[in-house]
Amino acid sequence: MKAIVVTDQAAGTAGMRLVERPEPSAAINDVIVEVHASGYVPTEVEWPSTWADRAGGKRMPSILGHELAGVVTALGYGTTGLSVGQRVFGISDWHRDGALAEYLAIESRNLAPLPGDVDFTVGASLPISGLTAWQGLFVHGRIRSGQTVLAHGAAGAVGTMVTQLAREAGAHVIGTGRAADRQKALDFGSHEFVDLDTESLDDVGGVDLVFDVIGGDIQTRSANLIRPGGTLVSITGPVEARPENVLVVDFVVESDRTQLGEIVQRVRDGRLRTNIDSVAALDDAVAALNPTGRRKGKTIIRVRP
Repeated sequence: MKAIVVTDQAAGTAGMRLVERPEPSAAINDVIVEVHASGYVPTEVEWPSTWADRAGGKRMPSILGHELAGVVTALGYGTTGLSVGQRVFGISDWHRDGALAEYLAIESRNLAPLPGDVDFTVGASLPISGLTAWQGLFVHGRIRSGQTVLAHGAAGAVGTMVTQLAREAGAHVIGTGRAADRQKALDFGSHEFVDLDTESLDDVGGVDLVFDVIGGDIQTRSANLIRPGGTLVSITGPVEARPENVLVVDFVVESDRTQLGEIVQRVRDGRLRTNIDSVAALDDAVAALNPTGRRKGKTIIRVRP
């Protein structure tokens, strides 16, 4: 089968190659998915799990791409909850091969049914961005109606999901980004927008929840805006800013079938829009995943026409 792999950690994304790899087999509780579309996170080549298994052993070549949508073609021993021929979407395990390939072996618990009226391209754009936003807001952030949310990167793949879900929950959303992001952030539901290059965060005033995708000085300055009893949610790694009387949560997104179902239902009924920048074929994936310009949303690789 065709797959996008990396073999040289020092080369980063420049080391991506389209190669032929053996088709995977299903272990206990696995399914085999015929991949139709796959999503990719630009930082994947920096993740330790791309280069090592759970025991710390090297695993190369490593197939990239951990968001997927496709069709189940085989079930491993003991697998329940899914059936052959079923449309699915979800997140593949960080320490196993990803979905930039024609076939994928994945634990069935990491997948959810993909309704027939949702395109595979859309399905592949939802798992990491959608679950990150959902878990940051509802599981860790405990968002409530009437609160004010400061959403960094509001025009990005995660930020647009955060904005829409927070607004649906009844929050007042202040998005941030660069000047060129203003209209897109507003179009996706931000009530206000702060240009981090030219406008002062201090003018925002008090907020109840900060959703941080940037880290560093922006995180520190944002933390000082949080009201007592509020929450700082970060996906950037260990948090240095720890203001008094503020809950600080640093988390890594996890697969959840029920939450995926909630997210895709919102897409179906128009409450949630995806943020796809470009779609490319698997044969063109190396170039598409190494763009010369700034990404404006998700890059999705269409593995099958």
